[in-house]
Amino acid sequence: MAGAITSFKITPLLRRTTVIQTFRFPLCLDNNHFSQRKVQFLSNPANFPSGLCHLVHASKGDSSEVLIKGVVDKNVLEDVRRVLEMAKRASSRREIVHTDFLTPPVLKESMHALEKLADVKAVAQGGYPQAERCRLSVGHSEAMTTTPDIVDALSVTGNFGLQPCSHSDFLGAILGTGIAREKLGDILLQGEKGAQILIIPELVDFLVTAMDKVGNVPVTCTRIPLLALEYAPPRTKTFKTIEASLRLDAVASAGYKISRSKLVDLISKGDVRINWSPVTKNGTTLKTGDMVSVSGHGRLKIGEINTTRKGKFAVEVIQFL
Repeated sequence: MAGAITSFKITPLLRRTTVIQTFRFPLCLDNNHFSQRKVQFLSNPANFPSGLCHLVHASKGDSSEVLIKGVVDKNVLEDVRRVLEMAKRASSRREIVHTDFLTPPVLKESMHALEKLADVKAVAQGGYPQAERCRLSVGHSEAMTTTPDIVDALSVTGNFGLQPCSHSDFLGAILGTGIAREKLGDILLQGEKGAQILIIPELVDFLVTAMDKVGNVPVTCTRIPLLALEYAPPRTKTFKTIEASLRLDAVASAGYKISRSKLVDLISKGDVRINWSPVTKNGTTLKTGDMVSVSGHGRLKIGEINTTRKGKFAVEVIQFL
């Protein structure tokens, strides 16, 4: 996503919906991942809402370039650099600024880097605790005395009983209105009832008006409180595998039930990630808690690891269904 920032003209209707808040820079539906606006806060601290994903309160100082060198996933360097610069600027001005929705790799690397910035507080919100795509609010620790409301939710309902729609169908319908992907959070499918969508507040009214179909199904979009979100823990299947080593190619091939040579080929193509970061070495050692994802094959998590009497490893594998 690195490169020059581009923008295009927003339709009058969309422009009206994006100036509800006072922005220091205009909100554009383009590849710029960051919107910045002034926020006023109450003097008394409040409890963090249930949609809170992560909280970072930094206490150390360092330059952005030094922090960038610590980024493991080189594909997100530019995005993390923007977050760091935005955080430093907000801290020096005693302001609070917000990113758009960040992907898990960008969020992970940004939160890790922000821990080392002096006097910077960062809060990640995705609308519900297990959210993958989250927005970051960053600024001086003394300025952020409450958690900003920067995520809204929409319920998309229709007659999906005879024509079920997938995640891609809902995403395509939303993007078809002109809204950029980074303005959207997670999409929670609800089967025949439709879906619930996390989105930046400034575009709620626009999407309610602009989206009237998902696939061939007429739909109605309604704003709902975050507390009305219906989400459940992911369905999983747990099993154990006995391996001679904890190498990625050995454990993951058993977890995905594919040949070791095929997994090595997927690693070489960049289709395998550990904890959201791409892996290039099939000999990478796995540990408890690691999340492995393979394009087209889903995700699995490494659970408890024990050593057998014969010196091998009994690995608990948690597969997400």
